[in-house]
Amino acid sequence: MDISAGHILPAFDAQGLVLYVTEGDRLHVAGHRGYSEEVMAHFDGATLGTRANAAARAMEENRPGFYGSPREMSALFPGIPELTGKAAWAFLPLVTSGHAVGCFVLSYDRPHTFTRDERTILTSLAGLLAQALDRARLFDAKQQLARQLQAGLLPHALPDLPGLCLAARYLPATRGMEIGGDFYDVLPLDAYGRVAAVIGDVQGHNVTAAALMGQVRTAVHASTDRPPQDVLARTNRLLTDLDPGLFTSCCYLTLDPAAERATLATAGHPPPLIRLPDGRITVPDLPPGPLLGIDADARYPAVGLPLPSGSVLLLYTDGLVERPGLDPDAATAGLARDLAAAADHTFGSGGTMDDLADHLLRVRHTENREDDIALLLLNPCAPRSPHHRNH
Repeated sequence: MDISAGHILPAFDAQGLVLYVTEGDRLHVAGHRGYSEEVMAHFDGATLGTRANAAARAMEENRPGFYGSPREMSALFPGIPELTGKAAWAFLPLVTSGHAVGCFVLSYDRPHTFTRDERTILTSLAGLLAQALDRARLFDAKQQLARQLQAGLLPHALPDLPGLCLAARYLPATRGMEIGGDFYDVLPLDAYGRVAAVIGDVQGHNVTAAALMGQVRTAVHASTDRPPQDVLARTNRLLTDLDPGLFTSCCYLTLDPAAERATLATAGHPPPLIRLPDGRITVPDLPPGPLLGIDADARYPAVGLPLPSGSVLLLYTDGLVERPGLDPDAATAGLARDLAAAADHTFGSGGTMDDLADHLLRVRHTENREDDIALLLLNPCAPRSPHHRNH
């Protein structure tokens, strides 16, 4: 709106501008320049189809309305010159694909004669603004659909499990559609406290990536009765058959808190970090399986790891570590240092896994994100009372 006003008002030597958009059966003020908020509140929400409002009439008649003086305006719409403090108006319906999407109003502080050429130019301008508004509204609708789709595919809450403290975060990229293919999940496996955890990253930041992410999560859910290497192998065969044209990385593990042991397999995904109870940070040496969806016969070796009670296991997507020009090993080392600092701060102040997740994101300076970020923290801990929750 500011850009439009900055170009249009000087070009026509006008002093006022209002953009109305249709929402249901009403007109709402989307932006304005040269009017007070009190004046705009008077016009906001006008009912479409009424002839008592100049903008609504222009839209109903599907033709511009030009009023060159307060007398011309008062003859049809009494009180408007006094209310607005303006002396000339052009009401331009914004019509695209045969329907009106809004109305554009240009106004002057003094009487103004709208010449034939000026009327032609303003009418053409209204056509361009209508197309721009229609595209913007379509983009907003797609954005909302994408956000709803992603929210529906990610877990609404993590399970509350005895002997295991959990926290997870998802942050969309701050550019583009604010949607991506990063995902995570925690799935109880049996009545003895064993769980499966998965994190992954589908290439892209659009609805296609989010939809494929949903298919990967579904495939994982359908295979949790298998060991990690088989879960990834089955998911890989599914994606190979689908041939989505997108790369997918994934890390899948099973965790037995009572046995203090985890079994992991990866598909082209960054290895997790482990903070041991004594504060040391380790990076497990995992055989790197290939990305999912490329080779139907790919194998994904699994590795068993001790995970003592009180350890913190951090699973994450590459948006948390990748920086332009930064070596992957250096990126992992930097994350290890930040995890150590965040954990020392959090546990030193008696914080929870949620506090650790939030502090780690702050330490990583994740406000401006080229890529989306998912992280999952698992902390085998002493069983909690039924009244304690950590997420």
